[in-house]
Amino acid sequence: MGLNTVCIHGHFYQPPREDPLSGLISDEIGAEPFQNWNERIHAECYQPNATLRNFEKISFNIGPTLFNWMQSYDPDTYQAIIAQERMMFEANGVGNGLAQPYNHVIMPLVNKRDKITQIQWGIADFEYRFGHPPCGMWLPETAVDMETLTLLADHNINFTILAPWQVRLPEGYSTQQPYLVKLPGNREPINVFLYHRDLSTSVSFVSDTTRNADTFMREMISPLFQPTKGETNQMVLIASDGEVYGHHKAFRDKFLSHLLNGALHTQSINLTYPGLWLRDNSPELFVDLVEFTSWSCMHGITRWMGECECSPGANWKTVLRLGLEKIAQDVDHEYETFVSAYTPQVWELRNAYIAVFLGQLSLPELLGRYIQKPLTDDDIIKIGMLLAAQFERQRIFTSCGWFFEHFHRIEPQNNIAYAAQAVWLTEKVTGRELKAKSMACLKKVKDERTGLRGDTVFAERYQRIQDFSEENVSYFNPSSSFST
Repeated sequence: MGLNTVCIHGHFYQPPREDPLSGLISDEIGAEPFQNWNERIHAECYQPNATLRNFEKISFNIGPTLFNWMQSYDPDTYQAIIAQERMMFEANGVGNGLAQPYNHVIMPLVNKRDKITQIQWGIADFEYRFGHPPCGMWLPETAVDMETLTLLADHNINFTILAPWQVRLPEGYSTQQPYLVKLPGNREPINVFLYHRDLSTSVSFVSDTTRNADTFMREMISPLFQPTKGETNQMVLIASDGEVYGHHKAFRDKFLSHLLNGALHTQSINLTYPGLWLRDNSPELFVDLVEFTSWSCMHGITRWMGECECSPGANWKTVLRLGLEKIAQDVDHEYETFVSAYTPQVWELRNAYIAVFLGQLSLPELLGRYIQKPLTDDDIIKIGMLLAAQFERQRIFTSCGWFFEHFHRIEPQNNIAYAAQAVWLTEKVTGRELKAKSMACLKKVKDERTGLRGDTVFAERYQRIQDFSEENVSYFNPSSSFST
C-alpha cells in the first residue's frame, strides 16, 4: 500500500501599496485600527502563522515586494519565516518555500526578455533571503505558457503548481500525483503539481469548510485516498491565497495549525511538500499543457489584457496594456542604445541589477563586472539612472493593475506612475523627449465612473518626480540606485 500525503500551499502576496516615489504607504480607509492594509493583514495573518510555526509545515511562496516590506516593518516575523523554511531545508535537503517572478507579472503577457528578468530577479531574491536556491517557482495567478515553463527549466526550476484545468488530464488520471510536461529541444521535462480543485475552492470560499480541522480531515480529505495496487503514493494538494488563514477568514491560522499538528495524524496521513515529494518519487506520466490559462480567471488570461466576464465593462484594460507596452518599448530602446556603448551585455546587466537593489553590490561594483573601460562619476550616474528606469519599467506590468474592474483604483494608477518614473529617468539621461508620446498612448484609458484618464495620471506623476528631483539635488549619486 502506498503512502498517503497532504500538502497545503499558501500563496502570500499583496499588491504594492507604497507610493511609487516616496516608498511610503499612506493611511488607508478600512484598515483601522492599523494605518494600512499591509499592517492589518500582517497582524491577522503573517505574524500569527509565523508564531504558530505554520510556515514550517506548509508549502508557500511570499511575493518579494511583500517580503521586502515585512523585512523593515517586522524583522522578527520576517526572520521567523526564513528560519522555519531553513529548518525544513536543512532537515530534508530541499526546502518548502517557492520563489516567484519578482514583480508578479502575468508571464504569458510579457516578452521573453522580461520573463528571463522576472525569473532571475525572483530567484536572486529567494536566495538572498533563504540562503539556498529554490526548487520550485509559483507563477503569478498560475498564468502559464510553454515559453515560461521552458525558461523555468533553463533556470533549474524543477516544478510549478497549476490548476487542474491548466493541463489536459487523460481519462483515469487524477490530481493526486504530479505529472511531467515535455519541453522543446533536448530539455528534460518539467514537473507540474495540480491542486485539488473542489477542496481548494472550498477552503478558499466556503467558511464552514475550515471551522473544524478534525471534521475537515475526516470528512473531506480522508475519503479522497483510494486503495491502490502496489506501492503507489498519493498526494492531495490544497492551494489557496495564504491570507485565507487568519485575514480573509478569522481564526483559520489556528485551524491550519491544528490541521498540521493534530488532525492529520489521527488519520495516518503524512504531510509533504512538492520538493520533498520529488526527492522521494519520480513522476512518469506526461500531460499536455493548456497554454494562456490561470487559476483565478476561467477566461484564460483575458482579465489582465481586456474585458472579460470577471470584470465586465473594463474596456480600459486593453488600451492600458497596449499603451504601457509601447512606453516600455521606447524605454528599452533608449536603454539599449545608450548602454551598448559601454557593454554588449546590456540585458545581462539589467538582470544582475537586482543585486544592487538587494544591497549585495554597490552600483560601481556591478558595473565593473560588465564594463571594462574606466567610468567617470557621470557615466556611473547615467547608467545607474537607466538601470533604475528599467526597474521601474518592470513594475509597469504588475498584475494588480488589471485585476479589478475600475481604473480609478490605486493599482492601475501605480502602474502608470512607474511608467512616468521610467520615462523621466530615461529622458534625463538621453535627452530624448518621450513624455508627449507616452501621454498619447494613455489618452484613451478612461474610468467610466469618474472620468479619470490615463494621460492625466501620467502627467501628475511625471510632475511629482520632476518636483522631487529639484528639491533633492543630491538624490542621484554614483554609489546608489534610484528605487524605493
